[in-house]
Amino acid sequence: MFVMTIDQRGSTGDLDRVPGFIEQVARLEPAGAGRPAFERSVGDEVQGVVRDADAVVDIALYALREGHWYVGIGVGTVTLPAGASPREGTGTAFVAARKAVERAKAAASQVPVSVVAGIMAGEAGGNTPAGEGERTCAKAEAVLRLLGRLVQERTEAQWRVVDALRHLDAGAPGAGRPGPARHGSQKQVARELGISEQSVSRTVLRSGWQEEWAARPAASLLLDLAQAQVVPAVQETGAGDGGVK
Repeated sequence: MFVMTIDQRGSTGDLDRVPGFIEQVARLEPAGAGRPAFERSVGDEVQGVVRDADAVVDIALYALREGHWYVGIGVGTVTLPAGASPREGTGTAFVAARKAVERAKAAASQVPVSVVAGIMAGEAGGNTPAGEGERTCAKAEAVLRLLGRLVQERTEAQWRVVDALRHLDAGAPGAGRPGPARHGSQKQVARELGISEQSVSRTVLRSGWQEEWAARPAASLLLDLAQAQVVPAVQETGAGDGGVK
């Protein structure tokens, strides 16, 4: 499991975007991954416990697309009783998520997302599993920042096409999670939007849609690998008291 701490950018001069963000996040969870527990933590900040790495990527990229959020992802141990609030959770991932969102705020002109390993002081370094986990977190962060750059630079016209394609593919029988647009999908979206199929094809190419969906699994894989490296195997299988680790 992962912990995400997401803080609103420039909240003192902006409206409170937390309720809308939490509502939208509830719709982003991939099928079969379990509903993420997200809530306001303090001020204009939300915190969530997310079971699935694909969902972490979905939520992070949605937040980056919005352009109103700093995104921190903590990788480490999580203990959260069934049905409990994230504020009742404990574990190194919570501490790591706090560090991650602060790092995202300090990213200046970089894409404001950070991934931090929940490792106690003195554990990391060299070729130890903890040190490997920190390096894998850095790689996951790099991929997410590249993906974040893609979604942040899309124009409104490009998003209209991309959103229509994603909605269409998600609703196709047996489609599972949405992915790169199929040729037939592009033809249907062209009809729905009243534009040429060539325009849809060019928009898909310029938007980086295919590249995004080719790279999303890499981000998820690195997050899962980091989790396996950071969290001892005994803790991965030791939750039998109603908590989740």
